[in-house]
Amino acid sequence: MSEFNNVTIIKKANVYFGGNVSSRSIRFADGSSKTLGFMLPGEYTFNTADKELMEIIDGDLDVLLPGTDQWQKIKAGESFNVPANAAFTVKINTATDYCCSFIK
Repeated sequence: MSEFNNVTIIKKANVYFGGNVSSRSIRFADGSSKTLGFMLPGEYTFNTADKELMEIIDGDLDVLLPGTDQWQKIKAGESFNVPANAAFTVKINTATDYCCSFIK
C-alpha cells in the first residue's frame, strides 16, 4: 500500500538520537496506529511496548532482533517483526525510509 486514506496525522514529529531518527504518528479510524519515519546512518536501539511490524520503504539496514545474536540484512521492500516489550538494534547503512505498524 503506497498511501493511507481517512487518517489523522499528528503534526509534531517524534525525534530521537539527536535528530538522526524522526517519525510522524498516524491514527486510523479503527484505533490502530503507525509511524512513518526516516533514519540517518548510525546504530540505534529501540524499545517496544506493542508488537511492531517494520516495513522498509527505501534504504538498507542490519537488525539485531531480541533473542538472536546474528544481524539480519534488510533492504527496501522487506520487513521484520519485533515482539512486544522488547529491545532491538538497527545499524542503518544508508538513509532509510520506514513504516512502523503497532500491533495490539
